[in-house]
Amino acid sequence: MFKGWRYVYFTALWLAVAGQAAAHDLSHDEALKLHKKGKILSSQTFIDHALERHPKARLLELELEKKHHRYIYEVELLTVHGQVRELKFDASSGELLEDEEDD
Repeated sequence: MFKGWRYVYFTALWLAVAGQAAAHDLSHDEALKLHKKGKILSSQTFIDHALERHPKARLLELELEKKHHRYIYEVELLTVHGQVRELKFDASSGELLEDEEDD
């Protein structure tokens, strides 16, 4: 009986650690260094792109993550219709990856 619970526990623990290793947030200083090295575009670029898609929205959050060896900017907006939108951009190319309503 205990072997089954032990298996479930270690599986859950492994999944939690693997999920954290897959993505991590970068600090403002790290983002500036990457931008100066030419590895990513400026954060303002992504704010501007997001606001072009959702005019008059308000910026709630801007976050740079490294996921699977790729830099991703996540921009969270509050639209004039009261929706919270999350847009994800490739921080190196500027490509829009996702634009979805955030729960």
